[in-house]
Amino acid sequence: MAFAAPSLKGRALRLLSQREHSRAELERKLSRHEVEPGSLSRALDELAAKDFISEARVVQSVLNQRASRVGAARVKQELAHKGIAPEAIAEAVASLRDTELPRALEVWRRRFGTLPVDAAERTRQARFLLARGFSADVVAKTLKSSADND
Repeated sequence: MAFAAPSLKGRALRLLSQREHSRAELERKLSRHEVEPGSLSRALDELAAKDFISEARVVQSVLNQRASRVGAARVKQELAHKGIAPEAIAEAVASLRDTELPRALEVWRRRFGTLPVDAAERTRQARFLLARGFSADVVAKTLKSSADND
């Protein structure tokens, strides 16, 4: 007994049931399954009209899942990769600016917890925080703050 392949809308709903996806992500993931030109766009339009696809929910989801562990630059990169509008990205990144230093301190504490003993260790700790998307200014303050707290 052969089963029919799921429709584009069915595939999109399955992806959306797992986590929030932007329209651009869904287009990227489902384009190879599109048989008739324009059918994917119509299916996504229908899902967006029913509010199954929401850019605001994608942004909120990324902020909730990632902001405690990464800096604003990394969040900005992830949102851009998901195809979120530049205005929404700018708004999300602006909302993170006030909490950047406390979040960097918490990430540093969880990972290291002890001050660097030499320049090589300081460089390693700074590189770790920079790779997480924290700005150089915040990284410098984090390593200085951690030194002041001990």
